[in-house]
Amino acid sequence: QVQLVESGGGLVQAGGSLRLSCAASGRIFSSYAMGWFRQGPGKEREFVAGISWSGGNTYYADSVKGRFTISRDNAKNTVDLQMNSLNPEDTAVYSCAAARFSYTLGQRSTDFGSWGQGTQVTISS
Repeated sequence: QVQLVESGGGLVQAGGSLRLSCAASGRIFSSYAMGWFRQGPGKEREFVAGISWSGGNTYYADSVKGRFTISRDNAKNTVDLQMNSLNPEDTAVYSCAAARFSYTLGQRSTDFGSWGQGTQVTISS
């Protein structure tokens, strides 16, 4: 099991940027893919971005491609999500997640076995 704690959420105007960070502890971080998900008001949770255990592969939802960047630092056990050109549709609770199994990639919620508590991101128009 791994413990995940997000930080960096807040309120920004449309067009602005935010950087989310997720700190992990509890198991060998560098063996597990990580992901970011979000759940907007009245919406189901959706995949945002993922990164492989080494950081060599990244993948994004079409809605954020070109605007968001996921990165990780295995020495610090952290995974970040840089979000640029934010718009009101990006308003959601953002959660980081660790893959359920080592050395596996996925985009479904069920591919991830550990979740953070989430951080609120609100974009004003």
